[in-house]
Amino acid sequence: MEVPQYTEEDFLTPEPYRYVLSISNPFEREMEINRLSVLAKPFGFKTMLKRFQESQKAEDKTIYIDNVTRFTGQPMELDCGGWKCDDWGISRRTGMGEELACCHPIMPVERLVNIDTGLEKLRIAYSKGGKWRDSIAEKRILASANSIVSLSDMGIAVNSENARSLVRYISEIENINYDSIPERKSVGRLGYIKDAGFSPYMKDLIFDGDANYRSIFTAISRHGTSKAWLEIATECRQMSLTARIMLAASFASVLVEPLGAQPFFVHLWGVESGTGKTVALLLAASVWGDPSIGKYVQTFNATAVSQEKTAAFLNSLPLLVDELQLAKDSRGKIAFNVYNLAQGVGKSRGNKSGGIDRTPTWANCILTTGESPLTSIYDGAGALNRVIDIECTASDYVIADGMRVSGILKKNYGHAGKAFVDKILKDELKEDIKNRHQEIFKKLLENDTTEKQALAAAMILLADELITKWFFGGGAPISIQQISSFLQTKASVSAGERGYQYICEWVAQNHNKFDNPDSGDVYGAIDGNIAYIIPKAFRDACEAGGFSYAALMSHMKQNNLIKWRGDRNTWRRRMRNMNIECIALVLLGEEDDDYTKPDQDIEMF
Repeated sequence: MEVPQYTEEDFLTPEPYRYVLSISNPFEREMEINRLSVLAKPFGFKTMLKRFQESQKAEDKTIYIDNVTRFTGQPMELDCGGWKCDDWGISRRTGMGEELACCHPIMPVERLVNIDTGLEKLRIAYSKGGKWRDSIAEKRILASANSIVSLSDMGIAVNSENARSLVRYISEIENINYDSIPERKSVGRLGYIKDAGFSPYMKDLIFDGDANYRSIFTAISRHGTSKAWLEIATECRQMSLTARIMLAASFASVLVEPLGAQPFFVHLWGVESGTGKTVALLLAASVWGDPSIGKYVQTFNATAVSQEKTAAFLNSLPLLVDELQLAKDSRGKIAFNVYNLAQGVGKSRGNKSGGIDRTPTWANCILTTGESPLTSIYDGAGALNRVIDIECTASDYVIADGMRVSGILKKNYGHAGKAFVDKILKDELKEDIKNRHQEIFKKLLENDTTEKQALAAAMILLADELITKWFFGGGAPISIQQISSFLQTKASVSAGERGYQYICEWVAQNHNKFDNPDSGDVYGAIDGNIAYIIPKAFRDACEAGGFSYAALMSHMKQNNLIKWRGDRNTWRRRMRNMNIECIALVLLGEEDDDYTKPDQDIEMF
């Protein structure tokens, strides 16, 4: 570089001072300052230089000469304003001395706008050890000195000392280069994106979601060949009706939202090992991506909040969870609530700033496996309605030769899901699909099942019809009669009916506490097929069984399963020399057919 020669008169002009500040190399700049200080000793060069800097700062007209980022191997070249950006880091000279933003190259390279929320994020590229990496960060993180320190977890050299300077640098560089930094659409979940398409099958789509879900997002991909997958899937469909239902349910997951339905469960259970339950789950997963456990397929070894967030992330794709027994608590009881996922809406939660986080939602199916049923007699009607429980026995395997089948599925996956979505997104098919679903739904209702069970089963049958026609060369789809054997009846779902049966069993179990003078606790008396139960004992039994006292009483009164007087729900009965208002329960038995509601105007003791 040619070194200019100045006269004494020159030091009375801005030129020497502007020249010194234009030198980007700190060492060369300091050498030149020392040289000119000797030449301009009578003028006090360093003092004059400081005054010049202050005047430029006050007038906000610092002059930059070709000041761009000079990082080795940088993704792009950006105007860096008053910052010096080279392989030694990012800094600038101020009236207070040198301000260091970061000791290694770092720069914003991409602006991401989330399709769902409209929120912007920045992709930050940085180099350490000569290797460039990148990380996506929220704007609120990059805008706060307290928050930007969290980027240190990614290997970025930021701490409480340089945090403010790094915030200032990134903000200024983005603003200066706003038109130069490319902007792309991003998404933080899978499934349908309004007016855009279906994630992850949209072109040029960037994932900007939680890093914990990146592994699932990348698992939804294609590998191997569609031919190999079709061959093994065809073989599995021929092995058992259960395998066919699981495969159809996986496809049906993306029909839930277009049909305006609610999430539902298909649960395979059985105490015997080796029946092929887990392999059937892998088959269902292979429709969309890598079926390996821990990649797409999850386990029940997770909290309720984690399961809710995972369901919201998958959104339209099926949630696949293996091994229900991992959800047992310390007492050996299954600690899983179907309602947490069946509603399709998560809990509203507050945040640190005093606002409310965005409520997570999803519309898909949940496919699960375990050693026991997902629901019990104590669950509410809503829970039973949303679950199709299928028992798997050793004599009736779901998928045979599981090692071979799973090995093929782990090498060939993800082709059918994209092909299925591409077809159902076609406008000319949407109305036909809705109409066909209604036809199947109405036929299912002709059997003794509930609407919610029929809605779920209709989606499975519809999906099986579509994939049979589109992928498997035709043939007979699953029939209404075949799937009906797995559906709950109206009586089995009714909380009132299940509660009544529970109370009858409770009476039989505690028979020695009725009309027994030697019993410490007395629950009531039994005359023929009528159990006269003390109200407190009845309420305690309802609470222990998880049934609502008021709802159960209403059901039994409407169905003449109790005797009552006038506007009361009780019947007066004499026990231990006292007249007590009791719950007069008509017990299960042959006498039930002959029982008729007594004249309610008759007063009896």
